[in-house]
Amino acid sequence: MTNNFKILIVEDEMIIAADISMIISNLGYEVTGITPRGEDALKSIEATRPDLVLMDVALKGALDGVDTARMISSLHKIPVIFLTSNADDNTFNRAKEAKPFAFISKPFRQTDLQRAIELVIERISEKLSTSENIDGISTTKEAYLLKDRIFIRYKEKMLGIFLNDIQYLEADRSYSRLITAETEYLLTMPLGAFEEKLQSPEFLRIHRSYIININKIKSISDNFSHVQVGKSTLPVSKPFQETLANKLRVI
Repeated sequence: MTNNFKILIVEDEMIIAADISMIISNLGYEVTGITPRGEDALKSIEATRPDLVLMDVALKGALDGVDTARMISSLHKIPVIFLTSNADDNTFNRAKEAKPFAFISKPFRQTDLQRAIELVIERISEKLSTSENIDGISTTKEAYLLKDRIFIRYKEKMLGIFLNDIQYLEADRSYSRLITAETEYLLTMPLGAFEEKLQSPEFLRIHRSYIININKIKSISDNFSHVQVGKSTLPVSKPFQETLANKLRVI
């Protein structure tokens, strides 16, 4: 799960934030952003969907780290690790109410942060491996691809879904959403791993978070920055816009 595991840093001391970012990158994780404010952190989470938030307790702005963590837990269910130089009992007791996955006092060693992140990843993996349903969406740990269909484990049986019925696939933290016209399934497989298995010319990555079935495109913006697939309008990243244009010209 470490591949593509994404972490947001919420820290109001930019030198410290830069050091944390370097540590995280050296450990092989992806830093989705650095922000000094809780308000900006909430916006960043909407845009980048990190798997974990490293949160300083003391922040600039109207929201401190504890208030921000409570909102993250309520809105997104994303785990939070608190980092703080103020480790007194009052701060700790208040921080506990936000139900963080860990509480690390500054200054900290790289191994402290590394082990805390690894514990979070392990807890997420355990939760996914034992869950049959997340937010009312069907989940599966396995997927088998044939030439014209994919089989996923669903309700104690292997369910076959024709590739032509898939509208698009979306990265959702460390798993993927498979969307059809009628249903969506949550697979405990990163989008990158799914892409490696999916060797079909009808499917094209258009964004770090999306792979689309080009046969399901309903409309495209003039500059190829967005496509409508089914009922969803999806962004096309600049590196993929020319690829999409060339693919459609070939067709």
